[in-house]
Amino acid sequence: MQNPASSLLDWLQTPLGQYLLEREFAYLDSVVADRFGFNAIQIGLPEYDFLRASRIPLRCQAGPTGSVRLKCNSEDLPIAGNSVDLCILPHVLEFAANPHQILREVQRVLMPDGHLIVTGFNPRSLWGAQRVLKSGSGQYPWCGRFITLPRLKDWLALLGFEVAGGRMSCYAPPLGREHWLARFRFLEAAGDRWWPITGGVYFLDAIKRVPGMRVITPKWDGRAIANEAIASAPQQVARGRLRLVAKEQE
Repeated sequence: MQNPASSLLDWLQTPLGQYLLEREFAYLDSVVADRFGFNAIQIGLPEYDFLRASRIPLRCQAGPTGSVRLKCNSEDLPIAGNSVDLCILPHVLEFAANPHQILREVQRVLMPDGHLIVTGFNPRSLWGAQRVLKSGSGQYPWCGRFITLPRLKDWLALLGFEVAGGRMSCYAPPLGREHWLARFRFLEAAGDRWWPITGGVYFLDAIKRVPGMRVITPKWDGRAIANEAIASAPQQVARGRLRLVAKEQE
């Protein structure tokens, strides 16, 4: 019998954790390869490089612990606003004391049209049922606060994010034995086709949107009036219409 995992990193070394990592790398490698820009950041789980397939030149792993390049509090990132093109949050929100603040910080540092990719455990799945059974045991990952996909989408919408894509994965039951997991591999293809909302984990790709301003300009009259000086203010003309006259001095 395996010892209970005392951290998420320990749990990822188990057969079930390795199964999850395999599915997550398969998805993230394909997605980050198509994201472009100058700066990318991964917050959390620095032991696993989820940006390995990215073509963005400057990639950084940040977080409060581990072998990170930027050691910081995830709720107060020491990064300039509007400077990051891509951010990945691998299972950070469900184990954070204040997930809303982390999302606010990510929204601040992302550039307009920058991408945020979130991975999370789906509470409406067999994995979520396992969490209900083991939530009081203190074992990882079942001690986390799993966030439903609709709730996460609501949080992101309030921060001005637009959901651009995503998918479910890990349809096999959360079994601890490798040979049992191998027997349920066929559920990956079947789950995507027949019951896509029941995957054990979800991936969500969102884009930071910034409302643009439309500048309303006056209707210029292009007809030049001979020997007329530049008008410093709107002039009242016939039919009650305002006309701005701009003429270069000769």
